[in-house]
Amino acid sequence: MRDAIVQIDGVHVEYPAEGRSTRRVLAGIDLEIASGEFVSIVGQTGCGKSTLLRLILGEQKPTRGRVLVNGRERSQPDRLCGYVPQKYSLFSDKTVIDNVTFGPDVTEFGAFPLFHPRRRKRRRELRLEALRFLKQMGLDESDARKYPYQLSGGMQQRVAIAQALIMQPPILLMDEAFSALDPGTRKGMQRLIHELWRQSHTTIVFVTHNTREAVCLGTRVIALGGPDILDVAVPHLDFDSGAGDLDPLIRQIESGASDKNVAGDSAKSQKRTFAETALRS
Repeated sequence: MRDAIVQIDGVHVEYPAEGRSTRRVLAGIDLEIASGEFVSIVGQTGCGKSTLLRLILGEQKPTRGRVLVNGRERSQPDRLCGYVPQKYSLFSDKTVIDNVTFGPDVTEFGAFPLFHPRRRKRRRELRLEALRFLKQMGLDESDARKYPYQLSGGMQQRVAIAQALIMQPPILLMDEAFSALDPGTRKGMQRLIHELWRQSHTTIVFVTHNTREAVCLGTRVIALGGPDILDVAVPHLDFDSGAGDLDPLIRQIESGASDKNVAGDSAKSQKRTFAETALRS
């Protein structure tokens, strides 16, 4: 894949277990993600979904193999990847707008004295940028002055997304970001993030337990089953139409994700026929 922004080459992740044995989470994973793709990752608890995100983020290193973003091996988190966790990553003692501007403020002006004139000017610019991203998330200036405890769960997650986007990362990593939301709020957040991706062409890697959510949002679904991987191309439909037509594909993905015998190499060869067979059934 010539335009791959993420490359995962022969990655193994193992953790110490009781005695001299090790617990294998990922084994020999090969994966490429193109710039502008929306890749959903599904699988059972403990199959390595969040581990895969941490590798791309640069927060964790593989036991063996390489993880590259923009052609460079990952060593630590940086501005190439924004991250939205399951639990809201907000400071309770800061207002919404101060939460959103915190990252770039520290990154750009950590070395400047608190009242340096350049910092004051840039902070004004950052606040305007923050308001723009908050508006994109459906929040207004009155919301920007509130504290996290004054917001609903859905609103807090919108702030967390704005907090990641203001860094303008080419890749947005979302780890079970909607799992704590009620069904109505979750549907609204799905629509919002899909529209954001459609307009911005940001590369999104989206971890979820919900296969229907994965299929409705993603252009590809990566189904993990233990150390194995199944890579499925998804026919991209309008977000609000045609979801029922994907039921056969959803069932096959769920079956594949629980099949421990689906190997990485065979998954690659099945990528095209897997989706076509599901849609014809």
